[in-house]
Amino acid sequence: MSNLSKAIQSLHVHGQGVILFHNSNSTHSCAVYCMNKKQSDGLQFHFTDSSVKVIRVANNVKYIDEKNREGLTQKHGATYWISLDSQNQLIQAGVGEARIETCIYRYKWKSDTTNHPVKHFLETLHTIHPSEESVHLNILTVLKDPITNKLPLLVRNTDELTMSSIAKCDYLPKAFLSPTSQRLYDCISGKKFILNSKDFPNFSDAIKHSILTPGLWCNTRLKEKASEFDKDKPNFEETYLRITLTQNNGESPGIPYVMEIWPSGHYSPIHSHAGGDAIIRVLHGSIQVSLYPFLCDTKTGTEPFAITSFKQNQITWISPTLNQTHKLLNITNEPCITIQCYMYEKDDTQHYDYFDYIDAKGQKLQYEPDSDMDFLKFKELMKKEYTEQRSKGWSSKLNPFCWFK
Repeated sequence: MSNLSKAIQSLHVHGQGVILFHNSNSTHSCAVYCMNKKQSDGLQFHFTDSSVKVIRVANNVKYIDEKNREGLTQKHGATYWISLDSQNQLIQAGVGEARIETCIYRYKWKSDTTNHPVKHFLETLHTIHPSEESVHLNILTVLKDPITNKLPLLVRNTDELTMSSIAKCDYLPKAFLSPTSQRLYDCISGKKFILNSKDFPNFSDAIKHSILTPGLWCNTRLKEKASEFDKDKPNFEETYLRITLTQNNGESPGIPYVMEIWPSGHYSPIHSHAGGDAIIRVLHGSIQVSLYPFLCDTKTGTEPFAITSFKQNQITWISPTLNQTHKLLNITNEPCITIQCYMYEKDDTQHYDYFDYIDAKGQKLQYEPDSDMDFLKFKELMKKEYTEQRSKGWSSKLNPFCWFK
């Protein structure tokens, strides 16, 4: 059996879907064929270093996007995608995560009202394979649905959705999440899942004071972690605390439920999330998130396609193919505290126990998600610190916090 025959895959639905692939040699052009079952007609998507060219196989007709000025990138770590949409008679291609924001090629046929020849042609497309010459091209996966809308980053439950919010695509309905993400969402989205609970209404104040006060646990632990992402150049601001709930059950990168504490001005390196599902809820403050098309291990890196902020009680999401690569930064004067929930899909048989990140030199390294303290122990410690500090005359209302570095 030839390498090409081994590489042949099929669309889940004729004429629609997304093909994700990787080209390990960015100096060589490559091509992907989307063909009918008889292999007598189809589309060739040809990626060069400067453009994407699409040609119909049977008659050599070219479908040109006049705005297309990009093709293969020299940046390491890039993936590519092709979207087929027979219903809307639209084809697209892009670099990085498969989404509208990363699109570099788009061609839409004019509406054909007589016999729908374009739609009928697209609906014959079924098999996918690289060209014989594209020896460096590896098809990673085929997704069922084409790219149609810009996907919202905020998730809302059924009772919070209106007809207008659905029409405007302001929020992602919880029902649109994968079963794995829905499970995570249900665990942390409840009204009683809060930081400042009845048994410790000053929890957030206690954490803030512990961060800012030399000798207290949060401040001390953050200093200890200054070399976590760069052994040669400690960076106090590139630190955050991971307070874990439950134990690692082998179904996620690290412990599945983690309360993360982001002091003012602190940030993470650009990192990816190991192909897992994740649900993130802000419990206190707000956090700025920069989303990247892929994890680029070069000094120049790649630019984020979106920068947004999430505030208290807002919930966002990560899927195995979307929102995977990001950087978090707290630009406010208040600590940000989030709950991060991770889990691999049910059919994922190759679990990866690390988050990959980019260091200050542009190198891709592995980070094994660890635990700074168990949540219940941490809560008791914060209560203890808070009580002792109050007995010494400290008041969160009277004491002006000064950021300690």
